[in-house]
Amino acid sequence: MRTLAAIATLCAVALLAPGAGADDGTPGQKAARHFQRGVTLYGEADYRAALVEFRRAYALSPNPAVLYNVGETQYQLQDYAGALTTFEHFLAEAAPGDGHRAEVEGDLEVLHSRVGHVSVTSIPPGAEITVDDQPAGKTPLERALLVSIGRRKVVATLGGRPPVTRYVDVAADDTLQVTLQLADSPESSPAPVLRADSPRPLEAMEIPHGGSTLRWLGWTSTGVLAVGAVTFGALALHESHQLAAARATFPATSQTLNRDAQLTATYSIIADSLGATAILAGSATLLSAWLSGSAAAPGRGSTGATHIVLGPASAGLVTIF
Repeated sequence: MRTLAAIATLCAVALLAPGAGADDGTPGQKAARHFQRGVTLYGEADYRAALVEFRRAYALSPNPAVLYNVGETQYQLQDYAGALTTFEHFLAEAAPGDGHRAEVEGDLEVLHSRVGHVSVTSIPPGAEITVDDQPAGKTPLERALLVSIGRRKVVATLGGRPPVTRYVDVAADDTLQVTLQLADSPESSPAPVLRADSPRPLEAMEIPHGGSTLRWLGWTSTGVLAVGAVTFGALALHESHQLAAARATFPATSQTLNRDAQLTATYSIIADSLGATAILAGSATLLSAWLSGSAAAPGRGSTGATHIVLGPASAGLVTIF
C-alpha cells in the first residue's frame, strides 16, 4: 500500500503548506502551488510530471517534507539510485522525531540492494558524461557513479567529436569499469597546403607508339574500372542490407549502426567514382578512335606519340595522333 499511504501523506502536507491558496506569488506560495500540482499528478500515477512539480517546489522552498515526496516519486519510477540519494538527503535534513524516519530507513535497506556503481573514463578526458540521458559530470570523475540495477545507457560527448554510447548491464553491488574512446574530429587533420615554391611538373617524356595501342589501353582501363564499379556496388548493396537488418534488431548498438552506415556510404561513393571514371575513359577512347579514322593521314615519317606528364601530386597522358 505504498502508493495510497504516500498520497495521503502528500495531501496532508499540501493542506498544511503556508499560503497554499494565496495568489500573491511569493516563493513559498509558488512552491505550495507546485506542490499541490505534484500531489494531483501523483494521485493520477503521472509520476514523471509529479517529480518535476515536487522538485520545483523544493527549489523554491526547501522542506524535508517535499524531499520525502521527491524520494517516494523516484521510488515509484524505479529510479532506485535517485531515491536512495534523495532519502539519504531527507534523513540529513529531517528532525530526529520526524514520523517518516523509520519508514525511510527501512526503504534504504531495500534500495541498497537495487543499486550498483559504474566508473567512467574517457579518452581523451574532458568529456561530458550522461547516464540514461541524465548529466553525470565531466571526466575525469571524482568517484564511481551510483546507478540503478538493470541496463544503463552511458554517453560521452566532447565538442567537435562524434558522441560515444555504451550500454552496460548493472547488477546489485557491481562496480563496473567503462572506458569510452572518442574518435578524432574530422577538422583535426588539416588538408595539405600547396606551397608557392612547390616544384614544377617534371619535363614530359615521349613514348612513341601507334594509335591502336593507346585505344587498346583505353578499352582495357574502361573494362577494369567498370568491373571495380560493379564490385563496390555489390559491396554497398550488401552493407545496406546489413544496416537494415541491424536497425530491425533490438537492441542495436550505435557503434554497429554507425559502422554499417559508414561502410555503405564509402562503398557507394567508390562505386559511383569508378563508374563515372569508366564512362569518361570509354568516351575518350571512342572519341579517339573516331578522330583517328576521320583525320587526314599523318605526314611522311610521322608517328603517333603519347606524352606522360609527371608532377609532385599528379600525372597525366597527352596523346598526339
